[in-house]
Amino acid sequence: MTTVEVLRKVPLFSDLADEELDKLCLVVESSALKAGEVLFEEGSIGDTAYIIQSGDLEVVKISQNREVLLTVRGAGDVIGEIALVADTPRTATVRARNDATLLAISREQLRNLLHISPSLAAAMFDIVLSRWQATQHQLRHSEKMAQLGTLTAGIAHELNNPAAAVHRGADQLEKTMVEQARVFMRLVREGLTVEQQEKLNFYIAHVREQARDMPEMDPLARADREDALAMWLEDNDVSESAWELATTMANLNLTSEQLADLAATYEPAKLDTVIRWLNGNYTLLNLLTELQEGARRISEIVKALKSYTYLDQAPVVDYDVHRGLDDTLLILRHKLKADITVRREYDPSLPTIEAHGSELNQVWTNLIDNAADAIHRVDKGETDPAETHQGTITLRTRQDGRWVVVEIEDNGPGIPPEVTPRIFEPFFTTKPIGQGTGMGLEITWNIVVNRNKGDIRVRSQPGQTVFEVWLPKTQEDGLGQPEAGDEPAV
Repeated sequence: MTTVEVLRKVPLFSDLADEELDKLCLVVESSALKAGEVLFEEGSIGDTAYIIQSGDLEVVKISQNREVLLTVRGAGDVIGEIALVADTPRTATVRARNDATLLAISREQLRNLLHISPSLAAAMFDIVLSRWQATQHQLRHSEKMAQLGTLTAGIAHELNNPAAAVHRGADQLEKTMVEQARVFMRLVREGLTVEQQEKLNFYIAHVREQARDMPEMDPLARADREDALAMWLEDNDVSESAWELATTMANLNLTSEQLADLAATYEPAKLDTVIRWLNGNYTLLNLLTELQEGARRISEIVKALKSYTYLDQAPVVDYDVHRGLDDTLLILRHKLKADITVRREYDPSLPTIEAHGSELNQVWTNLIDNAADAIHRVDKGETDPAETHQGTITLRTRQDGRWVVVEIEDNGPGIPPEVTPRIFEPFFTTKPIGQGTGMGLEITWNIVVNRNKGDIRVRSQPGQTVFEVWLPKTQEDGLGQPEAGDEPAV
């Protein structure tokens, strides 16, 4: 098949006059790709478009360090034209799924054709628009799935510790209860007088009181105290596991007078049993506290997750901004780690607002996650950080007339002024290739502006980037945009 016949079958060139098609045949160059061979990489400079003569090409994009297949193009398709028309770097990587042959056309040649052929320009516009929309839809879905993965990882991380504590506590509780049953039988066999029983009840009440709060002692003082108690136990014939029992005795914070009282009340055989009974009760109470705390923590996380997603609630709800921010921080706590300080500067009088609650929580997730990434880029040396860098994210809220304003500030490297106007564009990202789709801030803008009738602004310099989210108190309040003042709305 001749080049003219190939081009005539391409929808983009089907309406070209014979003369224009002949001119195109003179400038296109044929090339071949082996299966698996890459035609061009995401982020590379685009100076050539390609017409697929035979074979299939995969269009893929790296998102959150995983590969997303956007589409497969076959014979008759044009590929790589968006970078030429929009004058932008390649937005995806293209590689051959099988052996393929291509016809290449340069940027200058394509623009000349668009200039002389209105029908070609119209067809090119339709193709670029449809592909842009399809890619945007695909990456929106990918971004949401990536965020779901972040959410799942965060929840799993947060649930792991309390769940492990509950499991560990339940195992220890079973062993301790079995041991306590043995000690109780010893108490029954040895028998206690009425006075000894009353004294035991007194010390069990003391155990319960001490189990609520462990006494504060510096490590050296605690070691000295445990040594003294171990010697006291050995002197009073409680020698088996004396050092282990001494730890509990130190936690019980028994005074010298109370120790003397125990020694005077119980003869040596009974004293050993009583000390072990008190030790077992203290251990049981601590394990119960640990189980309660673990269950409380799990319940808190589940409650925060339900609040975060606004399950079983109408799309527009009475939304508590502070609770939404706090729920998001809990979800992202594994990402914030110990190297980032989070400051809350909340307006205590902030009212609830009418809003799409679960979608706003997605906004906070995107902005806080981006802030953490920016700070971590400093820590990894991708910028020129100072000798030490303490990452800080500050959350502020305030009221401004009929608007509620949320500020999310970080002390990362900042956004270069030349790219600031583009940060809400689809597919645009300042992150390294493979770490971002360029859809997070576009989704954020859409949720704030289109869905919640608000506004979002940004100001940035090295060491300080602030995103301002303006939200109307009611949906009716959001019919007009807030006054931007001296700060640019992006």
